[in-house]
Amino acid sequence: MPRLLLFTGKGGVGKTTLAAATAATLAGQGRRTLVVSTDPAHSLADSFGVPLGAEPSEVDRRLHAVQIDSRSLVDTVWQELRGQLTAALAGAGVDALDAEELTVLPGVDELLALSEVQRLATSGYWHAIVVDCGPTAETLRLLALPEAIASYLRRLYGWQPVSPRARKWTEVASSVAQLGAHLQALRELLTDHETTTVRLVLTPERMVVAETRRTLTALALRGIRVDGLVANRLMPAAGFWRGGAASWLRARRAQQDEVLAEVAMAGLPEMRTVEHRAVEPVGLAALAEISKELYGGGDPLAGDAEGAAPLLRISESGGRYQLRVALPLALDARLDLARVDDDLAVTIDGFRRLVALPRLLRSCVVTGAESDTEGIVVTLDDPGEQ
Repeated sequence: MPRLLLFTGKGGVGKTTLAAATAATLAGQGRRTLVVSTDPAHSLADSFGVPLGAEPSEVDRRLHAVQIDSRSLVDTVWQELRGQLTAALAGAGVDALDAEELTVLPGVDELLALSEVQRLATSGYWHAIVVDCGPTAETLRLLALPEAIASYLRRLYGWQPVSPRARKWTEVASSVAQLGAHLQALRELLTDHETTTVRLVLTPERMVVAETRRTLTALALRGIRVDGLVANRLMPAAGFWRGGAASWLRARRAQQDEVLAEVAMAGLPEMRTVEHRAVEPVGLAALAEISKELYGGGDPLAGDAEGAAPLLRISESGGRYQLRVALPLALDARLDLARVDDDLAVTIDGFRRLVALPRLLRSCVVTGAESDTEGIVVTLDDPGEQ
């Protein structure tokens, strides 16, 4: 399996340029590298200054690129299964129009784009795949889809049609089960910390940093590892220049340095910086200059060596358990916890995840919870010890 590195960030922070520069460097170091754009508003071709299509095309020696056409995938790959589902539901007594509506999966185009990345990753040809994702909100929805749609399909698979055309339903159930297995494999690929990591791109502005922190929390909820941050478009130092422009540069750079210092104190993943260019970086030569500043000739895949802490840790004392859910939390994070059967529903700033409780704690009762910058500590009591 090749190494997967996903770039995302708030719209306009320069993630496409950094993804392209990273891929070009990997190829230059001798690795067969593919850079993939899943952003609906593709700009990868603009970064390289060459035309790109829906199939991998050569940009340079050992470097290929592709802009995934998710709408085309919807029109081809998804239509066959959707047709089967529609026919089965109609045969089960559901009105034809209702059956059409019930088989429209939300986010299926983004899901197919992610599935195409998985297909390319399992081809066995590439050493590294760099993914230029959409803006953070779209990326978070994209990375949540395998789990969300798998849940949808489990409910669909559990339906018991009353139609005598049971054989047709069995065929559909088999197709749905295969899709469910595919989604599980996709989920495992995304949460394999040795294979897949995310690199967040930001500009040194407080609003952007705040969104980055929320993104870190949301990705941690999904069990997806962030191996580093890149602060892009850092203003160059004004040096001994004089005049109004130099004063503006110093003030802007001082403000950016203040923001970066706050990020460093917050204990977030390792951060690299890239200075703002006077000219838009287009083409391999310009991308090489950015990569030199970004990686200093080192391995672009060598992110934060510490990796991610285990999502769940348990401690026990006298029948009282403490479950720590390791998540990077901002001080103003909006947190909600609820017990749902054998799961703990964790909602942070609108992002929700069902965390399966370890078997040891399933008979326990939640009696309290508190949070700090390292995550959530949930207190549970075992009724049998009372």
